[in-house]
Amino acid sequence: MIGYLEGTLRTLNRDPAQAVVVCAGVGYEVTLPTFVHQSIINEGPQEGDEIELEIYYHVTERQPKPLLVGFRHPNEREFFQQLMQVEGIGPARAAAALVFPVSVIARAIESEDLAVLTTLPGVGARAAQKMIATLRGKVTATALLKDQRITESDRDQPERDSRIDAIDVLVSLGYRHTEARGSVQEAIARKPEAENDVQELVREVFRAQSLRSQETGST
Repeated sequence: MIGYLEGTLRTLNRDPAQAVVVCAGVGYEVTLPTFVHQSIINEGPQEGDEIELEIYYHVTERQPKPLLVGFRHPNEREFFQQLMQVEGIGPARAAAALVFPVSVIARAIESEDLAVLTTLPGVGARAAQKMIATLRGKVTATALLKDQRITESDRDQPERDSRIDAIDVLVSLGYRHTEARGSVQEAIARKPEAENDVQELVREVFRAQSLRSQETGST
């Protein structure tokens, strides 16, 4: 099983989006989701340049030819694996759907934004609803990711108030500021130990919202 490749770039194709990476004299053909392909192109790669890819390796009895899907970071591969939990979405379809950074898609799932999800290739309204039903509440950590890389100077900055960060996340997901602030305050009141954990605060807000929806549906 192959989980990581580090080698030199031999070819980078646009249609289909693939790269051939040469490692120890062997060329590996790697399928690239659109957003990964574009991020590589933006760096202006040349043949022979060094490249590193996190790999999702897929092979089954029904599909004996190995499929290698490449990502720039482990969290992107992790989201890809979560996406394949959705009924009817296999590795090829999941790779084709990833035209936006994974944080954008995760935020759309958490905010139930069908308008964004149905713009993904091969994802209609029914598939989008399945994505929400299967993954909502499970991809919060991915939704919190920044689309730009975190720098060392960013890490050196003083930690912000987790409540403010949680409110910012909810606002980015479509909440009104007053609604987001109230939801975070309620989450802290229910679960005080989550006060300094942004991800747990956001999960608690989603958890409460889900419970309210279930109660409304049962009445």
